[in-house]
Amino acid sequence: MKKFFLLLPILAPVTLLAACAEEPAPEPVETAEPVEIVELPAPDSEVFAAAFAEACPNAETVNVSLCRRAMGAETAACEYGLGDDEYMRNDATLAINEAGDGWVIQDPEAVCAQ
Repeated sequence: MKKFFLLLPILAPVTLLAACAEEPAPEPVETAEPVEIVELPAPDSEVFAAAFAEACPNAETVNVSLCRRAMGAETAACEYGLGDDEYMRNDATLAINEAGDGWVIQDPEAVCAQ
């Protein structure tokens, strides 16, 4: 009997731990389906020159350009120079096209009129 009383302090916590381990599993949480995100790199000089040539076929060719895009933005602000001009005197905004796989001039009428 003495041995039983000696084991009682050891068995009591084990019994309590066993009772705590029988908690029900949490309910599964529904998650939304992943959305496909198409990420375009920032436009470089060649991409801007091609977009400009497509929007303004009668204009001079782009000599120099620099485009800046904020992280995650759907537009890019570009400065450019035409013909023999080495300075970027003009500006335009590029936007992601409807297909989401390329860049186009956002307001071609205003840009071509510069």
